[in-house]
Amino acid sequence: MIPLKFKEAAAAVKSTTELCGSFDSVCTDTRKITQGCLFVAIKGENFDGHDFAKKAVESGAEAVICERDCGLGDRQILVESTRLALLDLAGYYRSLFKIPVIGITGSVGKTTTKEMTHAVMSSKYNTLKNEGNLNNEIGVPLTLFRLDETHEAAVIEMGMSGFDEISRMTKAVRPDAAIISNIGVSHIEHLGSREGILRAKLEILHGMKPDAPVILNADDDMLITVRPDAHPVIYYGIENEKSIFKAFEITSKENETELTVGFNGGSGRVSLPFPGRHNVYNALAAAAAGSLFGIEPMDAFEALKAYVPAGMRQRINKKFGMTFIEDCYNASPDSQAAALAVLGSMNAARKIAVIGDMLELGAVSESAHYDVGRKAAENGVDAVFTYGERAVQTAKGASDGEVKLVRSFLDKEELSKELIAFLEQGDAVLFKASRGMKLEEVIFSVYEALEK
Repeated sequence: MIPLKFKEAAAAVKSTTELCGSFDSVCTDTRKITQGCLFVAIKGENFDGHDFAKKAVESGAEAVICERDCGLGDRQILVESTRLALLDLAGYYRSLFKIPVIGITGSVGKTTTKEMTHAVMSSKYNTLKNEGNLNNEIGVPLTLFRLDETHEAAVIEMGMSGFDEISRMTKAVRPDAAIISNIGVSHIEHLGSREGILRAKLEILHGMKPDAPVILNADDDMLITVRPDAHPVIYYGIENEKSIFKAFEITSKENETELTVGFNGGSGRVSLPFPGRHNVYNALAAAAAGSLFGIEPMDAFEALKAYVPAGMRQRINKKFGMTFIEDCYNASPDSQAAALAVLGSMNAARKIAVIGDMLELGAVSESAHYDVGRKAAENGVDAVFTYGERAVQTAKGASDGEVKLVRSFLDKEELSKELIAFLEQGDAVLFKASRGMKLEEVIFSVYEALEK
């Protein structure tokens, strides 16, 4: 972060407080205080940062943004909302950089799309991106504060669980271009319908200039209906002829996908080091974004050859004579279907799916979980092990689809023991659940047992 004066910060957050001096970092966690930083006291579900304001100053913070008097005299900047102040300050800071910024959102695949877009943009520019899951109203501004003089571009993912969240974030991010990957049913419990989810995702346009382009998945039945006023639209896809970036002749292998890509009148055959039709969409979106900022499409696909999945997102791990697909970061009906398609495409003696609950699906939860079981059957899965109360419906769907072996568990230890006893060399095993289910604990148990 380049240094800012405290009086600049106060003006940015609409405070009349007058402070001298400057700071070169912003912190919301007293465990990460750096000498001379600005601490923003955020009230969360479990902790209130105001209770730690004095500790922050004692640990080295020069000043605190807070909603109430924390007894710090002239070292506090008082505001109505520290959450909004954090975004306002980040928006001011972002305005100091005249670099291309790409905003990304969507129901499924937005983090992978972000990672691929970052890989493409990094082939030409020193590019900043969100790290980990810093895609909310705290993580996005903290990411923007990492900008410095060396950065030449940024790729910022924005997630949400309700209305107006993306609107507030995008006004700080001010994207020069945006990608919306798709409209699924994630968070439908809070947003009511796919129409509501579409409206929430389209909030990304609120922080964009009228002529800033938006990149949309033409194969998504909701996005193809969008007609954003003044914003040029670049479509990508596999099926829809409106796609400017289009993939065809797709051949998926265990760890590779070959395809022909068409773009702006040109075409070329490319090979990507990851499986799955869903990843083809992500790659097309990344290439489309790169093309807006001077990166030739074939150069973009060349850059994607170095892409490695982040965290626990469909990471393929070959060990103990088996193939494990670790995909425990999150789950929705669409991402479950995509993961099961990857499992189904694998050349394995047996295909085993370990499926956990999908969260925040509201009224569609029961049918959505059941459909995942049917998808397992359609993809030739030989065995389905489920974990969680909701995933009992997945087991029912798998049984109705005549999957050979189906087991349901409410206890991870019991699941791990039976799975370990069942596994054989030559198996391919998918682990997939919502993040809150912590299904990676089963993976760790399996690996530990097999290493003995």
